[in-house]
Amino acid sequence: MQTGFRLNLTPVKEPLGFVKVVEWLMAVLAFGTCGGYNGRNVVSIFCGGSINETLSATFTYPFRLNQELLVENNTTLCNRTVPATHLVGDSSSSVEFFVAVAVLAFLYSMVALLVYLGYMHVYRDSDFGPMFDFVLTAVFAFLWLVCSSAWARGLQTVKDATSTAGIESTLALCTDRDVKCEVTDYASMRSLNISVIFGFLNLIIWVGNAWFVYKETRWHSQKVNAQQAAGRGPNPAPI
Repeated sequence: MQTGFRLNLTPVKEPLGFVKVVEWLMAVLAFGTCGGYNGRNVVSIFCGGSINETLSATFTYPFRLNQELLVENNTTLCNRTVPATHLVGDSSSSVEFFVAVAVLAFLYSMVALLVYLGYMHVYRDSDFGPMFDFVLTAVFAFLWLVCSSAWARGLQTVKDATSTAGIESTLALCTDRDVKCEVTDYASMRSLNISVIFGFLNLIIWVGNAWFVYKETRWHSQKVNAQQAAGRGPNPAPI
């Protein structure tokens, strides 16, 4: 059996290779829409007759909100001295897990495409290649489910912590009777919302691709052969 590189673009025209191209692109979009994000909400503090104040609630990837300073130490707001105050929450583990899965999926899709385009003759002549591909495809489908769900929850934590209710519960000044705190300018989180959507789209695509990879394995061929043998029935007895 020849094992050298032989370029063949036919697999890309088939579902097996075409879906891998889609997976590669979707992985890029998944981590590209949340990595490097930088947002800022403007918090207006209405001091009940005196001069109003303005704060900036800044949050960036990987969203360790408890390290983001909302008020510096001994800042005077509404004629009151306010101690150092940070935002509440930490979504770094969920978003970093999401990005890690996306990057690994991106790399595996590239490697799989290389095998499909140059070593398909080896891939289909062996049992190990298709089975290994199927197992990893199923693993990535599961990882996309877990990381997308975790990041969706983490993103909601970011939204809650930087909303008006979140700021009011974080900044003790906002509990005073004559002081009102309100987020008057929200940062756009469109790209973060899209990243969650791409995460679940990746889940659907990888689950679908698992079927096409499964059809390349001997498990599928053995099942088909068994069904065909059962359909033909027993051989007639010799006369």
